[in-house]
Amino acid sequence: MNTTYDAIVVGARCAGAPTAMLLARQGRRVLLVHRATFPSDTISTHVIHAPGVAALSRWGLLDQVVATGCPPINTYSFDFGPFTIRGAARPVEGQSRGYAPRRTVLDKILLDAAAASGVEVREGFNVDSILIEDGTAVGISGHTEDGERVDARARIVIGADGKNSHVAKAVKATEYETKPRLQYSYYTYFRDLPTDGMENYIRPDRGFAAAPTNDGLTMVVAGWPYAEAAGYQADVEANYLATLELAPEFAQRVRAATRIAPFLGGAVPGFFRTPFGPGWALVGDAGYNKDPITAQGISDAFNDAERCSIAVGAWLDAESTYDVAMTSWHLARDHGAMPIYEFTSQLATLEPPPPEVQQLLGAVHGNPEAMDGFVSVVAGTVSPMEFFSRANIGRITQAAGRTPAVV
Repeated sequence: MNTTYDAIVVGARCAGAPTAMLLARQGRRVLLVHRATFPSDTISTHVIHAPGVAALSRWGLLDQVVATGCPPINTYSFDFGPFTIRGAARPVEGQSRGYAPRRTVLDKILLDAAAASGVEVREGFNVDSILIEDGTAVGISGHTEDGERVDARARIVIGADGKNSHVAKAVKATEYETKPRLQYSYYTYFRDLPTDGMENYIRPDRGFAAAPTNDGLTMVVAGWPYAEAAGYQADVEANYLATLELAPEFAQRVRAATRIAPFLGGAVPGFFRTPFGPGWALVGDAGYNKDPITAQGISDAFNDAERCSIAVGAWLDAESTYDVAMTSWHLARDHGAMPIYEFTSQLATLEPPPPEVQQLLGAVHGNPEAMDGFVSVVAGTVSPMEFFSRANIGRITQAAGRTPAVV
């Protein structure tokens, strides 16, 4: 196969399938390839915050996710020990709920939507190399599960193949604003473990969270600082359960539940990569990755897929030059992502908040508007820059009858 496509997308999960789908809906000829077959699982925090839910609604796919029986996340709570901040995310396009579907469920919905939009899908396909001519990516070379050799060419090759992106390595994409691995976490699933929305527990040098998912299950993830990863790994189950005991009421609920899956875990570095170059682009985790503690990955992937497809479409329609269209996407991505990237990186250290932040959080507690604002930062509907602005901090602390904190 030496067919020329408008775009070849490598990777068919939360970034790749929507990118291919949206390009196909523009009328483009798109090839989407992925090493695994679907449905299949992948390590994931599962949570789709309100901005991602709004994207699913725009794409006409939200009803399919809801129909899987995945419970909505109507509230987020952050238990700091002495007090708990609980609230609802401020809405985006009328959506304030989150969902935490299993990736076996979500990814199949996205892939099927891409195929239904006219994308040529090849599962069980291994990309052996990116074809580069005169410094420009022009296609891929790979093979199917039965060994059939496949070469395909396109006007652009889009890498949506995760943080270890084969495409990024082939084109030598530049990394910047890098962060080290900050925390090591494991998650598993429990049956008969009720939750009040998405529950988050913050303790010195430890953090854990629970979210309802498909089939009546609850996903529970617990993290330690990365410097203690070897100790965590030495006895995962014992250390995991000991971490949950830092919130006795939650641990009691866990003891009454049944674990139905092994522990999965790991740690990831943070980075931005230059997301485009001659004949190539990177979306989702391939272009921008951060610690999963704020569970932004799926919503970020959806947003990136939308913006990238718009930029590529403008170029293909000759409405803009390639460099102008793609640079606009690049700048918009970084401008929107940098505040939550830094906020996430700080949380992922699992270090106790400095005194001024503790003062602010104490003032947030009990103030419904401020609590909604705080949880909206993690839900991705309010920028950390807005919530932690001097003016907003002043309003919160004055409402609590305290001297404004400096954060």
